[in-house]
Amino acid sequence: MTAELVRGQNHPLSQSRLEIRISAGTPVAAAAALSDENGRIHGTEWVAHPGAPVQPGLEVSRQAAADHRLAVDLDAMTEAVHRVSVLLALPAANGGAGPARFGAVAAPFVAVTGLDGTEVASYTITGLDLESAVVALELYRRQGAWKVRAVGQGYAGGLAELFADQGLSEAAQLAAGIDEAVARGLARSVQAPPPRTSEGDRSRQAAAPAVGPDQGAAPQGVPGPVPPAYGGQPADGQGQGGPQPAYGGATGPHASAGGGPVDYSHPRRQTSAPPPPPPAAPPAQPGQPTRPVAGDATGWSMEERLYNQVWGMFEDLARTAAAYRSAVDFAESRMDKELEQALSDPRSRIGGQGDAAREAARARYTQLVDQARASLDRDVAQLVAESEVVEPALPPAFARWDNPCWHAYRVPMEIPMALRLGDLRLPEAESIRIPMLLRLPLERGLWIDSGRTDSLDGSFTDSHDMRRLAMDTAVAHAARLLAVYPAGEFTVHVVDPAGSGAQALAPLTQTGVLAGPPAQGAAGVTEMLARLTQRVDLVQMALRGGAPDALPPGFDTSQQLLIVNDFPHGFDDRAVNQLRYLVDEGPSVGVHLMMVADRAESAGYGPLLDPLWRALLRLTPVPDDHLADPWVGHAWTYEPPAVPHGSEVLRTVLTQVAEARRTWNR
Repeated sequence: MTAELVRGQNHPLSQSRLEIRISAGTPVAAAAALSDENGRIHGTEWVAHPGAPVQPGLEVSRQAAADHRLAVDLDAMTEAVHRVSVLLALPAANGGAGPARFGAVAAPFVAVTGLDGTEVASYTITGLDLESAVVALELYRRQGAWKVRAVGQGYAGGLAELFADQGLSEAAQLAAGIDEAVARGLARSVQAPPPRTSEGDRSRQAAAPAVGPDQGAAPQGVPGPVPPAYGGQPADGQGQGGPQPAYGGATGPHASAGGGPVDYSHPRRQTSAPPPPPPAAPPAQPGQPTRPVAGDATGWSMEERLYNQVWGMFEDLARTAAAYRSAVDFAESRMDKELEQALSDPRSRIGGQGDAAREAARARYTQLVDQARASLDRDVAQLVAESEVVEPALPPAFARWDNPCWHAYRVPMEIPMALRLGDLRLPEAESIRIPMLLRLPLERGLWIDSGRTDSLDGSFTDSHDMRRLAMDTAVAHAARLLAVYPAGEFTVHVVDPAGSGAQALAPLTQTGVLAGPPAQGAAGVTEMLARLTQRVDLVQMALRGGAPDALPPGFDTSQQLLIVNDFPHGFDDRAVNQLRYLVDEGPSVGVHLMMVADRAESAGYGPLLDPLWRALLRLTPVPDDHLADPWVGHAWTYEPPAVPHGSEVLRTVLTQVAEARRTWNR
């Protein structure tokens, strides 16, 4: 099963002979650097690059291309080699044609595969801007076993800065040599592995490798889909049909062995979204609405199709509600104008003529509103029918707690695309609920607001009950995060200075899924924040220094979540500043925050904490219409996830998570 890595995440390698497949959407130069246990490159002979494509256990392409295939044999590495870093660079940054920074091109996609094409791990390098060279990923040796880690460390100074950062004294000379070799365009690519027949390959397959003067024709490959970018769209415009250039082939004409031009361009390259899945239901009868089908959106996997379908339903509901509101506004404005015209004539202010004009205006208003309501009801009925099909098909990460899929729950092996945080609805369509999905990994912290004391239905909830409901909601969110991550990939800490959340935290504490007992008192708050702040500093220094493997032995590389209850009780000024630091800097290195707090209780800090609250995604333990979409500006009512009353699903799932973690750590 393929592991889709995020920056800093690692994955074990079970084979020694591998291929690194690269798809960049624009010609890039690919290289691989060997380094010791301290991450130092001992000399230019430790780098495989277009000018010297073969090193012990390594072979790379001799030219810049949009697609590459690098060959790796870990068993052939010497004992001094502890790390193999895969490097990408834009030739244009050093005087060539084309883009000069990665921020101007599609996000590069890198996949580690077996020789048969089976994908082991993949990584889409996002977040690049001015960088013209990047350490994509690294294969590293740890306690006699090899692993792959997603790095994504970019350098605005190009290869020269990259090699200098790796401690190579001849950095500038080596970078210049690589540029010269790329300019020569030596037409040779690494031999392709046996063709794949599976349609599930996410890496871009070659139809025929480029033929150089020292290389014969290679077998045909099977074209495959491109990796989807954020939101389910392809990172590059690669289609599935037609021949494609070789990995390591160029994208423009070069001189062949006979002196004539060779065109390596894509003959039938397409720029389109992934193809829709085949229809799973017969077409509707004439005059009848289309029968809804779960997973009929575009995407390379059922999970991605369902994700795109859910947000398609969200857009459909937003669009039809906006049309209804616009029609009602138009009807009201027209009625007001007609009434004003009728009243402007003194002769029609009294008597039967004026009454008739007013009745006609109101009748036209009612007719328009009824037509708009009929259209809205028709669209909502179709969405309700689609929801009734989609909800039962959702995987656990997208499903409600009452979905039967939780009865067959097993700890996953991969991180899902997104997480369900609750439901969204509009007042015009009370019969339909749209799942609120948040992409993973989290990009910002969560704030469970315990300060509201009334709800939309007019009922009143006292402050004590609100705090209890807020902690219950936080525990439900934390449990779902633990449930959708692979064993050992997500760690939860709790700060509960006064111990007021003990009852709500029972499912987490009693099943043993927490990293340790909840921190209590001012001393516990200080110790916890100091530990997580130090973690953020260490990881940032390691990543910025290009040495993510230099972290202390036994360092926990999993995602971290800190649940903070009763803020600001137990927090001094230093702790508040550390909390703000975690909110700002933590998500980029896998440290996330979940605040359970009433903002009014921290009013004494004044505007100091305004950036903290703005940086968090505010959720509520009771339905509240505080979420607005930037598309049409609707105020959506958010409904928190509710565990069915009396259900043991939360404890059952957390028990499985705890058992999987114990098995993983053995």
